[in-house]
Amino acid sequence: MYRQWILPALAIVLSIVLSACSTAITQQPPATVTEANTKPNNQQTINRVVTLSSLATDIIYQLDKTKLVGITGSSLFKNNPNFQDITRVSEGQTPPNLEKIVALKPDLVIGAEGFSNLVIQRLKELGISTLLTQVKTWQALEELTQKLAQLINANPQPLLNRYQSFLPKNPTKNTSTLVLVSNQPILAPNKNSWAGDLLAKFQLKNLAAELQGKSSIGGYITLSPEKVLEANPEAIILVNAPQANSQSDILATFKKEPFWQKLQATQNNRVYVFDYYGLVNPGSIDAIAKTCQQLKQNL
Repeated sequence: MYRQWILPALAIVLSIVLSACSTAITQQPPATVTEANTKPNNQQTINRVVTLSSLATDIIYQLDKTKLVGITGSSLFKNNPNFQDITRVSEGQTPPNLEKIVALKPDLVIGAEGFSNLVIQRLKELGISTLLTQVKTWQALEELTQKLAQLINANPQPLLNRYQSFLPKNPTKNTSTLVLVSNQPILAPNKNSWAGDLLAKFQLKNLAAELQGKSSIGGYITLSPEKVLEANPEAIILVNAPQANSQSDILATFKKEPFWQKLQATQNNRVYVFDYYGLVNPGSIDAIAKTCQQLKQNL
């Protein structure tokens, strides 16, 4: 079920998804800062912002919630009362509604590279200022925050300070680690991904960091069971897909693999399940904070 839901998304939004019989993962185009498609005039006052990614939504809200007039629907904000009265311009996997966006008369629309390109192009043609974003590193998160703060005339420092509070003060563990986001095929993030960069921030030894492969998903490589056994990590992180009902399903899937019980991480009970949001897709500030706390506690 998971794979049926995700495979079409891989080509469109560079998603990584596991199926019910594999550790599923969906990556909404990672929200590195790219330049604005149409740079807002330096003299233009930006008071009305529409965001087409959950991360941009949260950053703008934290910087100045009065500027946020439209957002994309996200499970991260579904039950959050802070966002209930803000117009949704899309829901789930449906494309953003161009008419809804235009009706909000935005001064700026922020999209996600690889996901919002078509609607951003149409908005450009209509003369609306736009910005495409992509976040695959911690530095990109900070740069995006600074960029958005500059555009809406807000102070980014409190938010930047908050980011720093998520990180360990003196990381020294250097635990050899593999993040496994799917089992058919077995996918793992290398250093060119948000997950890979986050592991580096915690000075965890990502055994897939320098590996390159033929995976069509940027920042992820395909591993054979033999390669996993050869790596034999001290710790393994599995990823709970957004639509997964329980963590036990993910563990059960990997326990069926012949190589699973031969790994030292399994034998030493050092297998951890993390949420998709925060580790694979930054998702939101709270999701990042939760993931960082889990890394501090377990690894």
